[in-house]
Amino acid sequence: MIRKLESGEYRLYSRKKNPKTGKRRNLGTFKTLTEAERHERAVQFFKRRG
Repeated sequence: MIRKLESGEYRLYSRKKNPKTGKRRNLGTFKTLTEAERHERAVQFFKRRG
């Protein structure tokens, strides 16, 4: 999940909430939406490669 911050940057969050804190995990902050989307694809690749 990508959200735009007030600073104009984009932050990648985990899709599921952490049951302990009730918040989503920060997976990185990026200057452009394209960079954030590219990193999200990389995260999904490594999550599923076994």
